[in-house]
Amino acid sequence: MALLAAVGHAQRLRIIAELAEGRMYVSELARRLGISRPLLYMHLERLESAGLVVGRLELSEDGKALKYFESAPFDLHLDVATILAAVRQDEEDRAAQAAPGQDSQNK
Repeated sequence: MALLAAVGHAQRLRIIAELAEGRMYVSELARRLGISRPLLYMHLERLESAGLVVGRLELSEDGKALKYFESAPFDLHLDVATILAAVRQDEEDRAAQAAPGQDSQNK
């Protein structure tokens, strides 16, 4: 589900498109996209957890810490079975969140 959620957002697709040109540090990427760094980090976190981008912290020559991101190789195949599995997983996750502790009460 994380993969579908990651590619199901226009802003995240724009991030992937920018990173297709090569690795970039967060401030530069935020400027290119015209979004704030906190919002960009939120999107990058979702893309990274889905395995679509990789982030690395590096030190510049002047000792400044820069977070670089680059796209990860991926090949996404989407079919009805994948969508059905994602929907089922989402429904199970929602049910588990709606009824915390219910399993322990029924035992």
